[in-house]
Amino acid sequence: MDTVLVTGGAGFIGSHLVDELLRQEYGVIVVDNLSTGNVENLDPSALLYSWDIREFKSLEKLFQIHKPSYVFHLAAQISVSESTKDPKKDADINILGMLNLLELSVKYGVKKFIFSSSGGVMYGEDPERIPTPESCKENPISPYGISKLAGEKYLNFYSIEHDLEYVALRYSNVYGPRQNPHGEAGVVAIFTKRMLEGREVTIFGDGENVRDYIYVKDVVNANMLAMKRAKNVSLNIGTGIGTTVNELFNKLCKFIPEYSMKPVYAPPRPGDLRRSILDNTLAKEMLGWEPSWKLEDGLRETVEWFRGKD
Repeated sequence: MDTVLVTGGAGFIGSHLVDELLRQEYGVIVVDNLSTGNVENLDPSALLYSWDIREFKSLEKLFQIHKPSYVFHLAAQISVSESTKDPKKDADINILGMLNLLELSVKYGVKKFIFSSSGGVMYGEDPERIPTPESCKENPISPYGISKLAGEKYLNFYSIEHDLEYVALRYSNVYGPRQNPHGEAGVVAIFTKRMLEGREVTIFGDGENVRDYIYVKDVVNANMLAMKRAKNVSLNIGTGIGTTVNELFNKLCKFIPEYSMKPVYAPPRPGDLRRSILDNTLAKEMLGWEPSWKLEDGLRETVEWFRGKD
């Protein structure tokens, strides 16, 4: 069976992907500097290198020793707000770090490079269509979104110049067990943690911002299919269904019946998109993928996991 490299493999999405790769008996190598990832997420059958993707010489040793057939690149600076505060750091990790991996993938004969991109920030504030297909113009407004688009452009360059096959997966708002409830990236995790602790939940703006929430196991399935199907393409990975923040809060209340507090509304955050819903038609056509988890079922599993962590 092939050896696979997963960057960011100790993180939220990465660790679920590692679990599935191991279940299918791939040899799994993980690179994660553990700045946001957690060793507790990681199956000990995976070989972990606690390195940074900006460390080219260290990464080259790994490629020399293990010669991975596939690279799943999930390691990233993922905070939109942090990217606006420090665009240089964001680019250092998300662009230059990725270029290290692309150079080594070409040099050591990687079969395919699967990139975790973002659909949530890719199309900007006012896309031409909602749900938004990949044919719509990319218009990221944050350095984080810009760096993700740059990553896709570099993938296209390396496919043309060096014949490196790739698939870029543009995720909508991913949620599920193991998500960090202390950052900004996961409203489901943040709400769930606070509600289980009996603490106030803050909703920014009027709560009518719409997002496309996709369960982490559906995202893992898309990654696995991308290994063997499609090439040199960017694909939306979302449900095509919009849910407001207010609706999300109310759904979580059903699974946390002991919670009786009302949400606290705060001023909207700069840069927050009003509506983001992804059209997944192309992923269905090219990967044979479609989401199998309903939001209620995914929320139920997520709440149960957080209850077990208390």
